[in-house]
Amino acid sequence: MSDGSTLKLDGIEDGALVAVAMSGGVDSSVAAALMVEAGYKVVGITLQLYDHGQLNNKKGACCAGQDIYDARTVADRLGFPHYVLDYENVFRQGVIEDFVDSYLQGETPVPCIRCNQRVKFKDLLSTARDLGAKALITGHYVRRIESTKAELHQAVDPSRDQSYFLFTTTQDQLDYLRFPLGGMPKSETRDHARRLGLTVSEKPDSQDICFVPSGGYASVVEKYRPGALDPGEIVHVDGRVMGQHTGIINFTIGQRRGIGVSSPEPLFVVSLDPETRRVTIGPREALAKLSVLVREVNWLCDETLFENGLKAYVKIRSTQGPIPATIFRRGPNSAEVRFETPEYGVANGQACVFFSGTQVLGGGWITSSSK
Repeated sequence: MSDGSTLKLDGIEDGALVAVAMSGGVDSSVAAALMVEAGYKVVGITLQLYDHGQLNNKKGACCAGQDIYDARTVADRLGFPHYVLDYENVFRQGVIEDFVDSYLQGETPVPCIRCNQRVKFKDLLSTARDLGAKALITGHYVRRIESTKAELHQAVDPSRDQSYFLFTTTQDQLDYLRFPLGGMPKSETRDHARRLGLTVSEKPDSQDICFVPSGGYASVVEKYRPGALDPGEIVHVDGRVMGQHTGIINFTIGQRRGIGVSSPEPLFVVSLDPETRRVTIGPREALAKLSVLVREVNWLCDETLFENGLKAYVKIRSTQGPIPATIFRRGPNSAEVRFETPEYGVANGQACVFFSGTQVLGGGWITSSSK
């Protein structure tokens, strides 16, 4: 393991000012430390995204009070200025409210992507530019590779890759962003933290949605939208009423456990109807989908390549490996994705991200699917 003295940023001159997005975790702390070692002038920026006083004693959530303290401690140790910006209102409107409304529409949202899109890579990036920084550094495990233009690629360590969560990154943002950890495994990141004497070297990784640290997202939805837990029917795909539920927000497409009905055959959640508050269940084969429509597509390549269909790979959930598909451009910001073989548990509101090898070609949000 080498130190950060040889870690230079593409297109950024030696000694230039760079801003580092600091969450208080080991990844962003090491990213900042490596930038200091490489000889750059560093300024740290942390966003306060919610009332962290309620979460001070919670583990596994980012951007809480302890995390802000940890980020400042690292900055003080390394000798660079650190700013905390209050973005509670922006975060509530752009991320939490979207999360709540998505669940009420029967979707399965991914708030971490919305946070990157609407807060971190928008307002934080703008702040970095206002400070005169030549680049915004983050601790994400992805790679930025210079070709004819900057490209977004998966991390070297597939177990840590975060490219799925960054598909909304625009070309202009990618030109400004740098990801120094994308070429190393997490074990090396922690080794750097120990070598540099950072207090966060053994800090556990964030596990939960940051504003739902207990995992109880239904209570968050109910808090923002009273009535979200209204009851309704659980209906089999053959029309039989199988039972009652206490709110469709307690269900996701493909769910098998905790449905609340007994049956000799395995049953899965097939669809959710927010208008009638009906949960439809059925056998696994009822989940099979051969294609999806995708909205709000962000293209990170020449989109005209998809006019007549382009064979590539897609991910339709963060924990799934890439699967072969053909992608058709259906408008400036929409696409149709046809899978080579049926996919099961495809949920509206999830992201569908397009890949060619390790390169991210773009992606969007699943809006409908068909057999």
